[in-house]
Amino acid sequence: MIHQGDTIVNPVTGERIVFLETSAETNGELVAFECHVQPNGFVAKPHVHPSQTELFEILEGSVTFKIDGQELHAGPGDRVLVPAGRKHQFWNASGAEASFRCEVRPALEFESLVETMFALAADGKTNRKGMPNPLRLAVIARAHFDTVRLPFPPAWMQRLGLLFGAPVGRLAGYRSTYEPKRTARRREVAPA
Repeated sequence: MIHQGDTIVNPVTGERIVFLETSAETNGELVAFECHVQPNGFVAKPHVHPSQTELFEILEGSVTFKIDGQELHAGPGDRVLVPAGRKHQFWNASGAEASFRCEVRPALEFESLVETMFALAADGKTNRKGMPNPLRLAVIARAHFDTVRLPFPPAWMQRLGLLFGAPVGRLAGYRSTYEPKRTARRREVAPA
């Protein structure tokens, strides 16, 4: 379970997240975090949150967003709102680290999803784009279908594929969450 101050790192995508407010602390209203993205870092895949909005506020550097096919370059002080149901992704195309604050509303299972994906990457269980093998991904995607899904194919087609793929993934031993062999999470401790 994620707590305020926990930090998770994805060495494949170049993201480091520090949790500021968690689902447990906000009664599920939101998750707030600060994300630091290395040069050439990126979110693993274009995706859609069917019932969550994301509000990004750029703190440092430059972040490029692609929302429903339109590219947007954002710098310090810029705010970018991604409404529920919109296809989006982001990356840092600059030569310096970028950081932003993000609020995801409502929280749903966002923390569990990113913790699982980051831990898999930290243990070398994803491809170079940050995605696990298809059977493991089917198990994770079925458990988090209300939180995130791919923009294509249509949701009904994804559900149908997961109806068959997730049980096969479970038979192969995969679970919807992943306990890292190496720790991908650490707690930030403020100086006394």
